[in-house]
Amino acid sequence: MNTQSNFIELKFSNKIWAIGSIHSDLKSFNSIKKYILENFTNRDKLVFLGNAIGIKSDAKETITSIINMRNFLLSKFLLQPEDVVFLRGAQEEMFLKLLQLQTAPNPKEIVKWMFEHGVDKTIDSYGIEKNEVIEKSTQGTLSISKWTNKLNKIIANIPGHKEYFTNLRHAAFTDTKKILFVNRGVDVSRPLSAQNDCFWWGYQDFSKLDRPYNNFKKIVRGYYPSSTNKNVILNNRIVCSLYKQPLENNKIVAGIFNDQGEILDLFESK
Repeated sequence: MNTQSNFIELKFSNKIWAIGSIHSDLKSFNSIKKYILENFTNRDKLVFLGNAIGIKSDAKETITSIINMRNFLLSKFLLQPEDVVFLRGAQEEMFLKLLQLQTAPNPKEIVKWMFEHGVDKTIDSYGIEKNEVIEKSTQGTLSISKWTNKLNKIIANIPGHKEYFTNLRHAAFTDTKKILFVNRGVDVSRPLSAQNDCFWWGYQDFSKLDRPYNNFKKIVRGYYPSSTNKNVILNNRIVCSLYKQPLENNKIVAGIFNDQGEILDLFESK
């Protein structure tokens, strides 16, 4: 399998820590962060499974905390940059689209839809008024371009934030090809290189997958889309979902895996 820029191959792993959707819940994330920092060891890896932002109010502060965690681990354990992976989730995808709103064919409708799905909380954390974005979305390409330039400059002026958004990956996998990490799902009829946006928007009946995808015996994802509000960690033979419904809950789920696709532990924030 060729490793493309959208993918990270985790090599020579001891344990692989994976964190499910954070959704800007800074307090719960810091609980998970404390536990990982206390138990991380040499040759461990860390994968953030996307949706670090959105829904709740502390997106900017959460990303800063994530970046600080990464920098600490890289320094203490002499890790390579690819040993701490940030995946793109639906929230990051929407926010990135907002940063290029001037290219959208129907910006007003897109902004309305994004705000209905939690992106308004993210822009608010960067000091941008929701009504300002709605107003700008009706004013034409030039006005929208000036606004997106403003938002891009705000992000660029916060250490590490621009780099965070420009280095999001689509998926990560071990060099053994036994375990795959994604945000939401994969189209099992296609190779990784041909997934389009299935990684963060999902694929029908992915939760029911009952056989390995290629050689991957375990697929770990950070978001489980469900309208049933099941407050459980879902783990079948193939798919492990590190997420607890509903969106408003204050629990972040994480797990520890080995490079053979085995679950070593599942835990949640306090």
